[in-house]
Amino acid sequence: MYQNSLKFNHLNNRKQIMTTITSRLQAVRDRIQAATAAAGRPPDAVRLIAVSKTFSAQAVREACQAGQHAFGENYLQEASSKIEALSDLPLEWHFIGPLQSNKTRSAAGLFSWVHTVDRLKLAERLSAARPNELAPLQVCIQVNVSSEPSKSGCRPEDALALADAVAGLPRLRLRGLMTIPELTSDAVLQRNRFAALRNLKEELVSRGIELDTLSMGMSDDLEAAIAEGATMVRVGQAIFGPRRPR
Repeated sequence: MYQNSLKFNHLNNRKQIMTTITSRLQAVRDRIQAATAAAGRPPDAVRLIAVSKTFSAQAVREACQAGQHAFGENYLQEASSKIEALSDLPLEWHFIGPLQSNKTRSAAGLFSWVHTVDRLKLAERLSAARPNELAPLQVCIQVNVSSEPSKSGCRPEDALALADAVAGLPRLRLRGLMTIPELTSDAVLQRNRFAALRNLKEELVSRGIELDTLSMGMSDDLEAAIAEGATMVRVGQAIFGPRRPR
């Protein structure tokens, strides 16, 4: 009887967690839809990347059951075990964290997208390591639009040369630009940072670089990012709750 009670409580807890993830996902989708409409953009203009770093494979599975299929991870070791555990699901995995050059082989084989290419050496290693049997790795160049010393990303003035070089590499497909500006509640500053990335993308396109992606905006600033042209927003806490310690 005690074991039955434990099993019942476990099932109840799982149901409650799934309900929470489902309702939070819907709330985020509603925010995206409202922001997209307010910006006068098509309803399907923005993709949601659910950032599942530090959360369990089971949490990802429950988000998938709620209709989410694209997930972002920051840590290779954690992502590797999660991807293996969820190999039965039709998921698309995005690497969105800083990537060391000696980890490129793993990243090139595990992910469909890498958003954080910020130097040519990294791109070259990803290109060389991408398995031939997989489709080309989709990549974004990370740009440090807020010029923070603690942040990864190339300088805006270096983005054209880097994009031109990355676009010529085999086994990679350059898709766009990504940024993580400083955390701020200043709505004007938020918009200015995201506008800077949009303007940079437009400049690169005018120089002949084919780009269709702006990966920008997270839980606290996705509305500002969408207003300035984001095509992907990366949302974690608003879906899964507060981050768990690693």
